[in-house]
Amino acid sequence: MAMDPQLRRLALGTLLAAFPGHEPPDWAESLVEAGLAGHTLYGFNIADTAQLRRLTERLRAARTDVLLAIDEEGGDVTRLAHATGSPYPGNAALGAVGDLSVTRRVYRAIGAELAAAGLNLNLAPTVDVNTADDNPIIGTRSFGADTLQVAAHAAAAVVGLQQTGVAACAKHFPGHGATVTDSHLELPVVDVPLDTLHTRELPPFAAVVAADAKAIMTAHIRVPVLTGDDPATFSRRALVDLLRRDLGFTGVVVTDALEMQGAAATAGSVPAAAIRALAAGADLLCIGSAVDAELVEAIVAEIVDSVRDGRLAVERIEEAAARTAALGAWTLGHARDEVDPALGYAAARRAVRVEGSVEGILAPSDAPLVVQLESGYSIAEGRVPWGLGPHLTATDQMLVSADATSVDALVTRAAGRPIVVVGRHLHRMQPARVLVETLAKVHHVVVVEMGWPSSWRPAGARAFVTTYGASHANGRAAAEALGLA
Repeated sequence: MAMDPQLRRLALGTLLAAFPGHEPPDWAESLVEAGLAGHTLYGFNIADTAQLRRLTERLRAARTDVLLAIDEEGGDVTRLAHATGSPYPGNAALGAVGDLSVTRRVYRAIGAELAAAGLNLNLAPTVDVNTADDNPIIGTRSFGADTLQVAAHAAAAVVGLQQTGVAACAKHFPGHGATVTDSHLELPVVDVPLDTLHTRELPPFAAVVAADAKAIMTAHIRVPVLTGDDPATFSRRALVDLLRRDLGFTGVVVTDALEMQGAAATAGSVPAAAIRALAAGADLLCIGSAVDAELVEAIVAEIVDSVRDGRLAVERIEEAAARTAALGAWTLGHARDEVDPALGYAAARRAVRVEGSVEGILAPSDAPLVVQLESGYSIAEGRVPWGLGPHLTATDQMLVSADATSVDALVTRAAGRPIVVVGRHLHRMQPARVLVETLAKVHHVVVVEMGWPSSWRPAGARAFVTTYGASHANGRAAAEALGLA
C-alpha cells in the first residue's frame, strides 16, 4: 500500500535526525525538503566555524525554518569546541559563582555563537539537581545540589539563550540528578515519593516553564511512583499529566536520544521507542547520533502504520508536528549578538575555590611537576581535551594512569619540586585516591579537582583546588590561581 504523502510529512515533522561528516549527504537535505523537523549536529560534523556555517546554510536552503540542534552546554559538554575544550565554564562553575547575571550572560554568549553558526535549538541547559556525588552522567553539568539554586540559574540560562533567538531545551525531565547509572547504557531508577520529586527535582522545571523555555527534554529514567515500569519518555503521566497539566508547559517536548539503551532496549527498537514516545505526549523525537536514511524511513513507516492500525491517533501526530513547526518559526528573524571572548574565562576564575594555601609552595622558581591523572569520559561529554597543559608557561606536565604509576616514580620525577595532581572525579577512583593520599604523606602536593566536588580531601595535601568543571576556561582559571599560567 502506498504511503499517504500528507501523513508521511506529518511523521517527518516529529523527527530530529543526524548524519555523519562535515557536509550533509543528499538524503539529509532531501528529508528536510520533505518535511523533516531537523537534524542534530555533533562534534563529528564540525571542523571549524566557516565549515559549520556552510553546512547549516545548505540545510537552511532546503527549508528556512529547519531545526538545527546541538548539545552546547559549555563546560564539559561542548560540540563547537570539541577539539580544544569550551571557552565557557559549565553549570557547576556558574552555580558556584552564584551570580545570575553571569549565568544569563554566559548563555547569551553561547546562544550568539550558535546563532552565528546557523544553529537554532540548543539541547541545554541541564537543569537536573545533582544530589548524587557518584552520578556518572550529570555531575558538573548541573548548577548544583541545591534545588532553589538550580532553579534560579536554570531560568537565567533559558532567558539568556533565548534572547539570541536560539531555543532552549531544558533537560532531563523529571530529573536525572539522583541517578548513579547512565541512561545511555541502561534504565536508571529514581525511587522516591512524589513529595520528594515535587520538592527536589521539579522546581527547576517549573522555573524554566515560567521563563518561557521553548522546549523541555525527557529523561530515560524510571520513577516508579510516577512512570511505573517505563522510562519517563514513555509515560503519559509524566509528560501530559505532570509536565503539561500540572506545570503548565505549552512548548515542545523533546525526547532524549531514542538510540540510548534507556529507551531503545526498553521498547525493543528505535522505531518502537518512537511510537511509545509519541503516544506518551512527546513532540520531537531525537533519534540519536547513529542515523541514516534507512533508519529515518523505518521510523516514518512505523508512525504511519501506527496511525493506520489505531495505535496512534492522527490528531496526536498533527499536534506534535504543529508544535515543532511553531518552534522553527519562532527561531526566524532575530538580530545577531556580539560575543565577548573574555566572558567565559572571567566567569571561570570566579568559580575557583582554594582550600589551604599555595603561597610559598608553588613559587615560580619551583617549577612544580604537574601530574594529570587519566580519567574516563561520559558519552555525553565525549573525548574533549582538559587539564592545565595548554595554559602552563614554565613547568612540565605528565599524563599518567593512577594504577600504572607509583609514589616513588612520581617523587623521583619531581626531583625535589612540588607536585600538582590534576584529576576529575578523584573521589570515585580508588587507585587515584590511594595514590594521592600516599603521595601527600611524603611530598609537597597540591590537588586540583576538575570534576564534581565531593567531601573527599586527601590528608596532608597542602592545598585542594576545585574548578567545578574541566573546560578550557576552567583549566586556565586553575593554572592562573596556582601562578602557573
